[in-house]
Amino acid sequence: MFAELAGIAAAQRGLYPVLPGPELRAAAREAIGVLDLVAGDVRVERTWTAGDLYGEELSWSVGFGPRTRAYLLRPRDAAGPLPGAVALHCHAGMKWAGKEKIADGPEGPSPEVRRLRDDIYGGRAFAGELARRGFAVLAHDAFVWGSRRFPLDIEDGPLSEADRYDLAARQHEHVVAKHCAVLGTSFTGVVAGEDLAAAAYLRSRPDVGPVGCVGLSGGGLRAALLGAFDPDMRAVVVAAMVSSYRDMLGGHVEKHTWMLWPPGLPRLGDWPDLVAARAPAPLMVQYAMRDELFPEEGMRRAHARISERYRDAPDAYQAVFADVPHSFDVPMQERAFDWLAAHVKE
Repeated sequence: MFAELAGIAAAQRGLYPVLPGPELRAAAREAIGVLDLVAGDVRVERTWTAGDLYGEELSWSVGFGPRTRAYLLRPRDAAGPLPGAVALHCHAGMKWAGKEKIADGPEGPSPEVRRLRDDIYGGRAFAGELARRGFAVLAHDAFVWGSRRFPLDIEDGPLSEADRYDLAARQHEHVVAKHCAVLGTSFTGVVAGEDLAAAAYLRSRPDVGPVGCVGLSGGGLRAALLGAFDPDMRAVVVAAMVSSYRDMLGGHVEKHTWMLWPPGLPRLGDWPDLVAARAPAPLMVQYAMRDELFPEEGMRRAHARISERYRDAPDAYQAVFADVPHSFDVPMQERAFDWLAAHVKE
């Protein structure tokens, strides 16, 4: 049924055109309804040191909802402005935690977070590992995650409070998406607006220089949007979150967050077109070739589409084909950190 509908829609609506990068970025930002938000009233809630790292817990307001909480990590004895990185937490069906999935505060990870890290991050809090490479790394909670989550009624049961919340939140995302649509934006547009505000704050700090970004899965989606909509984003790493839309019909669409399906984007280009709309600025895409969330043909088509957009700057696009399931394991992280160091520190 969807294959037949796709043919009719393509004929009548014109799907996946090839627009120039600057035109696509502007049109997509409008179609998605990216909000112009600012990280206001920034406060340092506490500071700590842990081994070779120095940390700050920050909070700010974007104008609605509870205050955003964030961790800023950097080498303990670093002097002078450091290259910056926005580390973007994943979706993973876990909304109780946000930044904690990828960055340690002074209390360390919860059992639920530790389990997630073991499953998809090689057991590491990658934001801290990147900070040890000489970066000032900002990890913040996104809209509906962690400090930005909704108050939901959850019944008592044998699971932990965090696991019970996450079960309830899985049935709530479509409600969030509908409310955003009614307000003329989208779930994607709200999250992108918050991430743009966080990146602007990081760049505003006197101890931070040029800034890049990195994320896995839903965090990779967020990194791709930052790369498309933030002209000052020096380098971008998207891990396990790129496939063509057309190859995901009939088996893969339902596996993903509403953030991957912003209204109007298919009439402007395919998802990899938006990922690559920053060309010729540096971009790394890591494809997990045993990824159960994306078809291999979709990843291959995405790579070809991105390569075409980078044909005049082939060295600026780095594709990594990892023989792994959906994850950002230690070897993938190390490749990403080397890439960011080469392109942000310069």
